[in-house]
Amino acid sequence: MQSRTLNISTSPHITKGVSTADIMRNVVYAMLPVVAFSFYAFGLNALLVIATTTVSCVVTEHVLCKWSGKESTVSDWSAVITGILLGLTLPPIFPLWMAMIGGIIAIALGKFIFGGLGYNVFNPALVGRAVLQAAFPVAITTWTPSFSADRFTHVSDALMPWIFVEPFYDAVSGATPLSAFKFDGITTDAKELAFGLISGSAGETCGALIILGGIYLIARNMMNWRIPVAVLGSAFILSGILYLIDSTAYPSPTFTLFAGGLMLGAVFMATDMVASPLTPAGVWVYGIIIGVLVVVIRIWGGLPEGVMYAILLANAISPHIDTMIRPRVYGTLKTKRKS
Repeated sequence: MQSRTLNISTSPHITKGVSTADIMRNVVYAMLPVVAFSFYAFGLNALLVIATTTVSCVVTEHVLCKWSGKESTVSDWSAVITGILLGLTLPPIFPLWMAMIGGIIAIALGKFIFGGLGYNVFNPALVGRAVLQAAFPVAITTWTPSFSADRFTHVSDALMPWIFVEPFYDAVSGATPLSAFKFDGITTDAKELAFGLISGSAGETCGALIILGGIYLIARNMMNWRIPVAVLGSAFILSGILYLIDSTAYPSPTFTLFAGGLMLGAVFMATDMVASPLTPAGVWVYGIIIGVLVVVIRIWGGLPEGVMYAILLANAISPHIDTMIRPRVYGTLKTKRKS
């Protein structure tokens, strides 16, 4: 007689068979157009920075896994995502040895020390960038003009200094749109912001492609659409209210959405499945907190940009959001509060 095994497990009982590696690989696919545009806008410089951060993240994860006696997890594509995201948040002429350090820190400090994928509290790419911003404030705020004539044939000298040697910048642009508004009150046309006709970090210069990447992931049910909607919606509403109060002192809501790294952070960083809340109501609260913090830091803070800090702060309180906002268990009565 043929024996049968009864498998008992918790819900959900019906799955599509989509693995973590499948989701991560599709996230990489969604980011590839952004990487391609950064290469188109900044040439070899941006491509080398992104390649350096990606390779350093993958190698670091592999080495740490082998060192700890675990099977290498580089095949799940999470290290590739971290490397690409880190590279996209950096200036296109960021020195490569600094970019390599950022990749190592992102994996070792932002991910591996917590136990690896599924246990990290913070978005690893932002952990790496936060350390780089503290350690190399000049390099991380030095920009290069986009669409230079020799961008596909010339590599900036700033990328290739010896380790711990101050880089030499042969072509430096003016302020980014956020800096220009923050310190000079100059706004940039929304069309230029949306289609990447500006200077800035490698991945923050084409909001339209970032939105398309997000739509692709949402359509494949590989991203919680509530988070980017909450982030962008709250930032739009708050900045819109301020703009109505005084249009000369505060930027327009369109400028707020497309300037800086808000679009990249809302779509690819705030949606980190590990560092974001799990409850339906919790993700709305989480996204609203990020959107509000971005606007507050940009307008009243000392820095022109606040996306990185907003997401990291929201990551820190994400578990508490889930604890405070618990959905009622199906079949149970709503508990009445004691007066």
